[in-house]
Amino acid sequence: IDDDEAIVFRAGARPLISLDALRRGEGISLERIIPYSPGHLLQCNIHHIEADGESEGPIQHVGEEVGYVLAGRIKLIVDGKSHDLATGDAFVFRSELPHHYRNIGKERASIFWVNTPATF
Repeated sequence: IDDDEAIVFRAGARPLISLDALRRGEGISLERIIPYSPGHLLQCNIHHIEADGESEGPIQHVGEEVGYVLAGRIKLIVDGKSHDLATGDAFVFRSELPHHYRNIGKERASIFWVNTPATF
């Protein structure tokens, strides 16, 4: 890998993951913004959630997460509390708290999602 490839990740060349061990659920795909690497401190994805799509059950793990809703409407449930978010809204929470989400709109929702440490 040359230096440019290790730093820059081109549009259209990012992997799209339809099924992931930690992000199971109907109608969810993850677009990797940067490749997964256990050496990275951050993990960045765009979560695409189809209408009626949702993550499977609450999960929890070590770390912190931040997200920005790029499009659509979602319900984010953290530690049993529901939060309705729409395009332009953002969130942050400790990953140790049980969390999951679902699309509450009629169209696809997309969330720019960053967590640390890289977990999956």
